[in-house]
Amino acid sequence: MGRAFEYRRAAKEKRWDKMSKLFPKLAKAVTVAAKEGGADPEMNAKLRTAIQNAKAQNMPKDNIDSAIKRAEGKDADTFVEVNYEGKGPHGVLVFVECATDNTTRTVANVKSYFNKSGGSLSPSGSLEFMFARRAVFEFVKPEKVDLEELELELIDAGLEEIITNESTVYLYADYTNFGNLSKALENMDIEVDKATLQRIPNSPVEFSEEQLGEVEKMLDKIEDDDDVQAVYTNIA
Repeated sequence: MGRAFEYRRAAKEKRWDKMSKLFPKLAKAVTVAAKEGGADPEMNAKLRTAIQNAKAQNMPKDNIDSAIKRAEGKDADTFVEVNYEGKGPHGVLVFVECATDNTTRTVANVKSYFNKSGGSLSPSGSLEFMFARRAVFEFVKPEKVDLEELELELIDAGLEEIITNESTVYLYADYTNFGNLSKALENMDIEVDKATLQRIPNSPVEFSEEQLGEVEKMLDKIEDDDDVQAVYTNIA
């Protein structure tokens, strides 16, 4: 496991931990999934994943249930998922995923974060090719499971890469194989702590500590926005 991987993970976790409105963001993800595919987790893989991720962040069951009920209500907000791309300080590439009930508000806010940091939004789709969309699964390393055998068994489900440290296993696959890999892990009785669709930079770029400090200030502002669900960069 390389230093680049460790940095990306540490930086992401640092920003995630600093987000002051974590539960509302998780609740919104649950609501969006429930509105899109129904309120039954057994029949809605996206909802099942959203609930799983909420539980991994110790979100109370009552909050999760409320988010699902909100999606079933007649007066429920109509959330849409939108993406914004741009360049931040020192040319860092940034991909922002949002869920919002007011796109006019959201784009204005996101644009201001870029502009105030010396960056700018880019045309939709102009940076998407710079990131590979991957299904990422994270779970505690099973004591009685041979990881080499696990890798072989999951290749047919679309597994492309497996990375481990002392206690955690990370699985990577093309985003189109998210459902296949999720189902395979369920059949193997492996309890996943986190399952997400992430955008991983195809050509990561190194930045100095001073530059990273400026970039992090902008990312903090973006991620603190209620409508922002996830942020990805090309930081190595």
